Amino acid sequence: MELRQVSRAAGAGRRPASKARHAPFSRRRLSTAAVLLCALFADGPAWADPGAFTGLAGTWSGSGTVALEDGSTERIRCRANYAVAGPRMGLVLTCASDAYKFGLQADVVAEGSAISGSWSETSRGVSGVLQGRGGGGNFQLVATTAGFNANIALATRGNRHSVSIRADSQFRAATISLSR
Repeated sequence: MELRQVSRAAGAGRRPASKARHAPFSRRRLSTAAVLLCALFADGPAWADPGAFTGLAGTWSGSGTVALEDGSTERIRCRANYAVAGPRMGLVLTCASDAYKFGLQADVVAEGSAISGSWSETSRGVSGVLQGRGGGGNFQLVATTAGFNANIALATRGNRHSVSIRADSQFRAATISLSR
């Protein structure tokens, strides 16, 4: 009996009755799936956001000053490399003068505007935790370890980048201006 219905329906250019009953259900499923996919991609800004650190990616160089505990200051030359991969960033900053040198490395991740990770000062063998907030080219971070705290501000405008470090140790401050 079913075979006759299929044959008659095919001859008349129609779907068989048994298949026609399931077509609206399939279309509903397909429509629901399409709406859910659109909502998933449209709703999450993380899909479109290339990352909080995108403007920093690459190599920067420039100069600045470092202030020491005894009140002396030194002119320094600096080079920074920011390796950015989505919400993650690795930083290598090396600064030196004729008499002073420091190297800062950091690995951080951004979750919204919250930033966290680790840092190390390579020439002195000190390391710790890095936390803060930022986005849109401006970051306010705090680097901590036992007996050491430093506030770090990063600001990027186009091909100009500044780093400001204020600490409570023999290394008091650094102000650095970099460009690409």
